[in-house]
Order: sequence, then C-alpha cells, then structure tokens
Amino acid sequence: MKLKTNEISALIKEQIKNYKRDIDSSDVGTVITVGDGIALVYGLSEAMLGELLLFPHDIYGLVMNLEVDHVGAVLLGDDSLIKEGDEVKRTKRVMEVPVGDALLGRVVNALGQPIDGLGEIKTNKLRPIEVIAPGVITRKSVDTPLETGITMIDAITPIGRGQRELIIGDRQTGKTAIAIDTIINQKGKDVLCIYVAIGQKNSTVAQIVDKLKSHDALSYTLIVSATASEPAPMLYVAPYSGVAMAEEWMHQGKDVLIVYDDLSKHAVSYRELSLLLKRSPGREAYPGDVFYLHSRLLERSCKLDDKYGGGSITALPIVETQSGDISAYIPTNVISITDGQIFLVTDLFNAGQRPAIDAGLSVSRVGGAAQTKAMKQVARSLKIDLANFEEMKSFSQFGSDLDNATISILKHGEALLEVLKQPQYNPYPLEKEIFYLFMAKNKYLDDLEKNKINSYLNKAYEYVQSADKSVLNDIKEKKEITSENENKFVTLITKFQELYKEEN
Repeated sequence: MKLKTNEISALIKEQIKNYKRDIDSSDVGTVITVGDGIALVYGLSEAMLGELLLFPHDIYGLVMNLEVDHVGAVLLGDDSLIKEGDEVKRTKRVMEVPVGDALLGRVVNALGQPIDGLGEIKTNKLRPIEVIAPGVITRKSVDTPLETGITMIDAITPIGRGQRELIIGDRQTGKTAIAIDTIINQKGKDVLCIYVAIGQKNSTVAQIVDKLKSHDALSYTLIVSATASEPAPMLYVAPYSGVAMAEEWMHQGKDVLIVYDDLSKHAVSYRELSLLLKRSPGREAYPGDVFYLHSRLLERSCKLDDKYGGGSITALPIVETQSGDISAYIPTNVISITDGQIFLVTDLFNAGQRPAIDAGLSVSRVGGAAQTKAMKQVARSLKIDLANFEEMKSFSQFGSDLDNATISILKHGEALLEVLKQPQYNPYPLEKEIFYLFMAKNKYLDDLEKNKINSYLNKAYEYVQSADKSVLNDIKEKKEITSENENKFVTLITKFQELYKEEN
C-alpha cells in the first residue's frame, strides 16, 4: 500500500512537472445594437480602427468608430443573422484580400471571394486593403504612354502609365464604354487590368464580362464586383480591395490599369455608413473626411522608380455628374485629386458625336510627357482647330454671308469631328490613329461630304496597308513620323485620291 502511494505521488509530481498549457486569450465583446449593416459592440476596449471582428455565423465586421464605451463596426455580410447579446471576437488583424495571378480572368466580390461559379481561387498571399501610398522618393515621373485606342483621348488628353485620369459626365454618356475600350486595347501590351464595379446592376456587370470575353480581354482582366444589391459596406470596401490586388502586381514590376466605376456611388455608400454611425454630416450630408476617402485611394496609383521595381498603377476613376455640373462636391473633390479629366457631354452624345468628349473642358496634366512623338506631330494643333471651329460655328448661326476663311475653318472642323468619331468596342492601333489624324491635319478631307468621310478614311487606310505596309510598321516601331515616311504618306494618299476619283 505504501509503495502504491509513493508511485502515485511520483506520477502526479511528474505530470505537474511536465504540465504545459498555452494560454489562450481572446478579447470578446457583446453586440449592443444591430441594424442597417451596422453593429455597436461593447467590451472591445483594445480594438483597432480598421480591424476585422468575427461575429456569429462567420460574418466579419470592420471597425470604423472608436467610442468611449463601445466600437461601431460595419458588417460585411447579412446583418439579419446577428442579434443583440451575440458574442464578438477580435481577430487582431486588419482586413486583407487574396492577391496574385490566380485572380486573372475571374469575377470576385469585395472580399476577394469568387462569385463567377468557376470554383476556388488558389492563392496563399494576402494584402491589407489599406496601406500608405508610395512616397515621392519611390516614385518616378510618368514617361510611358497608356494607349486607349480612342483617337480623341490619345490625341487631346493622352494618358501615361501611372497617371490618374478622371472620366466624368452625366449618366448614359458613354463613360463605362471608354473604360472598357481602354481595357480591350491593352491586349498584347503587357498591362494587367482591374475593373471595379461599384453599385452597378448585376446584369450590367454580366454584360461587361461577356464583352471582355468576346474580345479575348478577360484573360488579363480581374473584375471586382460590389453591385447595387449588396450592402453598403461591400461597396465601401470594393475599390480598396481592387487597388490592393493591383499593388501586388505593381510591386512585381508590372503595369496595371484599374477602373473605378463609379466613385459617386462609392461616396454615397460611405455617406450612408457615416450617417448610420452617427458621424456629423457636412456639405450635402457627406462626412467631413469624404475627400480623404478618395485621396487615399487614388494616391496609391503611381509609377514606381526603377530602383523599386518600375511597376505602375494607372487609375481611371469614373464620376457621375447631375446635368453636367462639374462644380458639385464629389466631382470637384476628385478633379483636384486626379491628373486631368475626360469630360463627356450629353448634347454631343445626342448629336451623334461618339465618344462625346468636350475638348475644351477635358485636360491631361501629365500625359503629354508620355505621348509618342508621332502623335504629337499630328495632334499638336488639334485642340486649337476644334476651339476655332466651335467659336466660328456659334457665330455662323447669326449670319448667312460667310467669307472663305470662315468657311474653311468650319469645313476643317467638321472633318476633324468626323475623324474623331469612333464606334464602341473598336479601339484603333496607334498607326491607324496617326494616319487618320495625318489625313485630317493636312486637309485631305475638308472637301468631302460629311457622311462620306469615314468610309473614305477606311478605304484610304486599306489602300496604304496593301500598297506599302512598311510605312505603317515603321511608325508603329519608331513612334515617329520621319520626313521619309511623311513623303511616302503624301505619295500614297495622292495615288489613292486619283483612284477614288476614277471609281466615283
């Protein structure tokens, strides 16, 4: 009996000696109130701003308000599953999304989860959605063009890789069409594309996916979708998720194009969240930090210096105006953050000018440095010619007797506008844009009837391609019109004009 007692005693001592237990501590809080996608949580005194909280049913929340006795969190899921008294745990990490090449060709939600029915996305790398934008030292000035394939943009408001160019205008003026055409034109140009749909209809996003697929552009494109049917927190998070995915590629030295369609709806979703969180409303009921909402997003688009990888993110944010009012709160905010804007006008759109770009109000502040020499050669006087045309057009409405100089300006302006018309989903290669503008600049089209200009241009381009394609290939390679190429153009166009006259 005594031996047994000693054995048991030794055994217990041995177990106590070897006893190891990891202390598991977790901050746990309680839901006070929940509704409209917002939960107020008591008991999480150590919670961080932007931290993820875990609610029941595996629903996550994002901390947006730090009050004295509670935290306010926006729910990234169905708030009807959460009720008062539910337990909430801290995750001690900020919100992150999956990144990497596995995302290309996919449609994901604001959390990076696939919603296209093509199965799981296999990537093991995550990036936080909120990071500080690269500093001035790590950046490089914009020096490489991002060709949109849209003649008017490439000529008048050129975009460089690493630039932020705002597309602004009323609804139904072709803003999304410009962004989609630009994505289609990046085929074979080593540019990865991200389209962030904020507050769009599901059917609209589906149509965009089909259109990109039909033009073989989905293979290098990622679509982040936060549609109008989703809760406001998903719309708020979506553009930050998109730019986090873009940054992964930028830091690998790749060039990325990201479209935010559109930031008006993004601001509205943030206003909704802020008012529900009882933040003070300011102008148009937007909270005071609505400028910071978009500045911290768009500042992350840049061109990195070669020492830091040399990658770039080019941003095309879209903003919707009401009745062409670009002096409203959100449009002026985004205009002051971006490096220029492409302004689309309803009147031009209704008049059949597609794309309906207002050459006077559209500007690119840094893209000119990246514009190819060939484009500069043919587009140098384009904006002035269009301005003269608009001025003369308004004066000519009041008088019937016009002098020859005025008639010449009007004819030249009309020819230019016809050259700048372009069908949707049909971006032009650089050499085609150059040839069309060369024809217009040198007034080869001024004596033609307005409705015949486009077919004349197409026939002329086909003739040059078949007669001497080397001149087009030379411009494509050198990005410059040499005096030799200019002479070849003149000779070929003269021959074509003779043939055209014989046929007609």
